[in-house]
Amino acid sequence: MKIIIYGWLHPKNKNALVNYKNIDCIFTNNIDNIESEYDLNSIDCIYLPSCSNIDIKKLSKYNITFLFGPHFSVLPEENKLRYIISDKSIYIQPSDWVCNIWKRYECCNNLNIKTLPFGVDTETFKNDKLIEKRDKIFIYFKYRFPTELEYLENFFKNKNIEYIIFYYEKTYKEGQYLSYLKECKYGVFVTSSESQGFALEEALSCNVPLLVWDVRTLNDQTAATLPSYFATSIPYWDNRCGEFFYDKDELEEKHKLFISNLDKYNPREYILENLTYEKCEEKLIKLINEK
Repeated sequence: MKIIIYGWLHPKNKNALVNYKNIDCIFTNNIDNIESEYDLNSIDCIYLPSCSNIDIKKLSKYNITFLFGPHFSVLPEENKLRYIISDKSIYIQPSDWVCNIWKRYECCNNLNIKTLPFGVDTETFKNDKLIEKRDKIFIYFKYRFPTELEYLENFFKNKNIEYIIFYYEKTYKEGQYLSYLKECKYGVFVTSSESQGFALEEALSCNVPLLVWDVRTLNDQTAATLPSYFATSIPYWDNRCGEFFYDKDELEEKHKLFISNLDKYNPREYILENLTYEKCEEKLIKLINEK
């Protein structure tokens, strides 16, 4: 399968696409001359992750699926979507909860919106060290209220639990994160809503159980002025991954439950069943072929 890709794409999404074994990704910087530069009869899909700069009507004579998103905007904007609606177009979001929000908007009534996660690098993010031989603990903090982090830190300090913090807003190197994950007994995530959540999924891929302080709506984060629609920090999750809670009053009980079951979780198994390159590639190929 051949896909032409134009426009900005999240580095993790791009890394997944180029590692899909049955898809040939062709990146272009010139969408205007695409018809003269490529044999479009041999192309299965044209993918614009972050813009609508393409004349679908002009190219409708070709048997091509037009794929868009998920980087247009947080919420639907009619001026960005009106030109991409066609019976050959699909707009993707990484998870169901985001799709459900977009489907609320009138400008999306005729837009074919589908869920499509991107694969996690399970070969890089793996861990052969048994959990009983790991001794590190970390907090991952992203766009949440400082008072929540302060509460969690005080909780750990009162229990004499040593930890480090990875701040999303501050630069940290992926290698540093990976090295720490390999020594981690568990992690605690305090993040905003996530449409996919690669950092969390990479921890799970390293078989690190997680305790997650989840959100309920889009507004459960700093500087949020969004509608109070349902949202979550863990769009991909089941009981093999760890535990989650919503309110600070639940922390004591949930942490106790989490620690008591630490050797029973199997988060990597969940990732291998749902979010490998192979699994996500299959979903993408199926999506394009169905169109």
